[in-house]
Amino acid sequence: MHELGIVIHVVKQVEEIVKKNNATKAVEVTLEVGEVSGVVKEYFVDAFNWAAKRSEYMKECKLNYITIQGITYCQDCKKTYQTVKYGKECPYCHSPNTYLTTGKDVMIKDIKVI
Repeated sequence: MHELGIVIHVVKQVEEIVKKNNATKAVEVTLEVGEVSGVVKEYFVDAFNWAAKRSEYMKECKLNYITIQGITYCQDCKKTYQTVKYGKECPYCHSPNTYLTTGKDVMIKDIKVI
């Protein structure tokens, strides 16, 4: 369950932001999670809630979880397509010369502190 490791990293970053801004706590965190990042949303949310309750600065923090669609680019026909729907092979020209452009990262988009 790598979700817990990611959550612990997020919690540490949020705590640093709270301290740097001389705030008392984080009330809301918005994350963008790629649909091909390997993160299972249910596990991530459970791990986040567990970790937030144990954090001095995040006990009542709300999580906004935004899924970012996986998009793949074909180097041969220069088109993009939905990664999850079609996989690695381009649905337009059937080329395997493709690469993922979005949808694999986990990023903190916004943190609200008071």
